[in-house]
Amino acid sequence: MDRRAIGVFDSGLGGLTAAKVLEDTLPYENLIYFGDTANMPYGPRSREEIIALAHRNTEFLLSKDVKAIVVACGTVSSNALAELRESFDVPFFGVIDAAAIAALEATETGRIGVIATEASIRSGAYRRALESRNDGVRIFDTACPSFVPLVESGHSSAEDSLVRAAVEKELWELRRFEPDTLILGCTHFPLLEEAIAEFMGRDVHLISCGGEAALSLGEYLHKENMLTDSKTPGERRYFTSGDAESFSRHSAPFLGHAVKGEKADI
Repeated sequence: MDRRAIGVFDSGLGGLTAAKVLEDTLPYENLIYFGDTANMPYGPRSREEIIALAHRNTEFLLSKDVKAIVVACGTVSSNALAELRESFDVPFFGVIDAAAIAALEATETGRIGVIATEASIRSGAYRRALESRNDGVRIFDTACPSFVPLVESGHSSAEDSLVRAAVEKELWELRRFEPDTLILGCTHFPLLEEAIAEFMGRDVHLISCGGEAALSLGEYLHKENMLTDSKTPGERRYFTSGDAESFSRHSAPFLGHAVKGEKADI
């Protein structure tokens, strides 16, 4: 048994979709979240910049004595996960493999779409993860650069004209591909799930990369006997590199409840 907290980090608020799954499935676990809102978005950054930020984020979480880390960021998972595992002695759970496994289990036609940030798509990580497990799968992957800034600025409703316009613009060619399964390859994207489902069609399976990573971590902690033995609800702390008040104000749609954001000493 291990009462240390689970760590989660992302470039901003999107990783809260993974934190929500952890809250729901592991209610007694302590949780430390870090959102690097001062440096988001990560998608347009170089691989070297992404690795440097990922190292700094990890060091912050390890200063809080976490027992495992969910890299709740598709951009970091696709560009820096191997480097993190080489540099730090803590279990890391990225979003790429977990989402690929879930998508391959869900597809019936073998036609899978992937939407993510520019850096994630450029890395080819999702495509490799899918093809290495099933070389017969057909994939259409595309970057959606407008989605993260949209969500971070508070726009996520399917009724929002800005959201509808962005979804149509970014996903028009993907819809013509006719996938039966679509990986939401950035943890911000589940906030747009209703609008995406409406545009793509309700029969398309939507896979949340952050949610799948969180479930993988839970399975690992159970297998390794690293779950807490506490029977009281876990403590949750939410840190940001940016403005704590803004973080608190915009976090509720991701978690389903309000939180008090804390400014990270970083």
